[in-house]
Amino acid sequence: MIYTCEIDTPLVPIIISAENNALTGLWFVGQKYYPAKTEGWINKPTYPVFKEIKVWIKNYFAGKNPSLQDLRLEPAGTDFQREVWEILLKIPYGAVTTYGEIAKQLAEKRGLNSMSAQAVGGAVGHNPISIIIPCHRVLGATGHLTGYAGGIDKKEALLRLEKAVLI
Repeated sequence: MIYTCEIDTPLVPIIISAENNALTGLWFVGQKYYPAKTEGWINKPTYPVFKEIKVWIKNYFAGKNPSLQDLRLEPAGTDFQREVWEILLKIPYGAVTTYGEIAKQLAEKRGLNSMSAQAVGGAVGHNPISIIIPCHRVLGATGHLTGYAGGIDKKEALLRLEKAVLI
């Protein structure tokens, strides 16, 4: 069973989903790459994992750096996507990196000479747990804001909230 609920945020409402007491999704209402098949999802705001997520979101939008330690995240994706999302989870609050830097990290980890920044961008863009898996902290090669499924305006607002220093 996939459970879901909507949470209000200072930007726009978000939809969260969970299964087996793990968070599986967090999307801005109306964002790109929202799941196509949601029939059968059950609206259950009292589902246990949602309490922790609601507190995390509240603290995040209050300008705090909430811990990920107690959150159980289970994003559905390919092995490559999951590898990229693991790197995203290591980007510190208020810090930024580029798609190219992530590609370099993956290439080094795999013992390759190079890796496609565009492939990394595709994985970043399809991150199903926005904000918590911080895809908003990834910038284009020259440090410009680019490629955010929730919209560039939201990416900018999240980085401003974190007082991120752009490169």
